[in-house]
Amino acid sequence: MKICGQNIRKIRRSKDLTQEYMAFEMDISQKAYSDIENSKVKINFDVLNKISDILEIKPSDVCSISHKCGTDGYEDKYQSLLEYIKKNNISIPKEYL
Repeated sequence: MKICGQNIRKIRRSKDLTQEYMAFEMDISQKAYSDIENSKVKINFDVLNKISDILEIKPSDVCSISHKCGTDGYEDKYQSLLEYIKKNNISIPKEYL
């Protein structure tokens, strides 16, 4: 879980965004957001999605299922679905890859 918080901080900083901005966009306090980056709280799928949306990245860019960040297996399900779609020659829009 610590890796997830570190990844969030690294990506946020690379985009020149502050913790205050992230907290405002997520409608939480700066302290609550800081706790996420410092791995003091578990990151659930909803929080991971919010952060990913704000940073304009995929959730897996922040936290993969192997880091046990509380994604409840969604990353595995997503990958399985992509494999199924590709195997059956179903067209996938680029924004979902």
